[in-house]
Amino acid sequence: MKILVTGSKGQLGIDVVNHLSRYYEVVGLDKDDLDITNLESVLNCINEVNPDVIINCAAYTNVDGCEENQDLAYKINGIGARNLAIASNKNDIKLVHISTDFVFDGETDSVYTEFDNSNPLSVYGKSKKAGEDFIKKMSSKYFILRTAWLYGKNGNNFVKTMLRLAETNDTLKIVDDQVGTPTFTEDLVEVIAMVIKTEKYGTYHVSNDGKCSWYDFAKKIFEISNVDIKVLPITTEELGRPAKRPKYSVMRNYMLELEFDYHIRSWESALEGYFK
Repeated sequence: MKILVTGSKGQLGIDVVNHLSRYYEVVGLDKDDLDITNLESVLNCINEVNPDVIINCAAYTNVDGCEENQDLAYKINGIGARNLAIASNKNDIKLVHISTDFVFDGETDSVYTEFDNSNPLSVYGKSKKAGEDFIKKMSSKYFILRTAWLYGKNGNNFVKTMLRLAETNDTLKIVDDQVGTPTFTEDLVEVIAMVIKTEKYGTYHVSNDGKCSWYDFAKKIFEISNVDIKVLPITTEELGRPAKRPKYSVMRNYMLELEFDYHIRSWESALEGYFK
């Protein structure tokens, strides 16, 4: 199997390339190698590489940045996904696309399944939903994998930010009224490796099990890493960020349960694994 990975230098892309290269021929391309917002470039690239699977890890994930750069958000997250869907469908290629819990509005207190309606609040969420919609319309062999609060060994993420801030602060104020599920890149990569061997196409939720607030997450990070720091809860309003965020975006990996009888470890266990 030959696999093309877009966004190959991002936090998830690096892990996908490293893991799948053990078993398959993998071609990793980043934004300097391929502009996914240009359809002609995408079509030419796919013809040249001729992969069996495309894994799209390319995305504009700066949630507040998307509010200020709406055009770029829709180009990368929406049109970029469309272009890969067109190219994959034209060449009979499987497409794996990474999406987000931010397609939901969070106006609930029950977990979201893949069968719940999405209603994004932010430009980031709306642009990611646009990407999902394009893929559903234009590709017949797709896996849309929605994940949440992603962190890994590479790139920038909440875990690294907390540890960095703890080096120069005695106290940190962390949002306590947004609830979701931190997800370790390694667990997402394992699901990607599993689904690409099948034809069980569709939309899947892929997050670690359980739920917490960003405040809870920060406290657990410092507990496991033995960092002594005071963490204080604050509200989203107090933080004052430009983009609206869902208050409750906990997802159940329902399709993974139904199709694969597959269960992912808890977010606490995954975080311990990260530090090991």
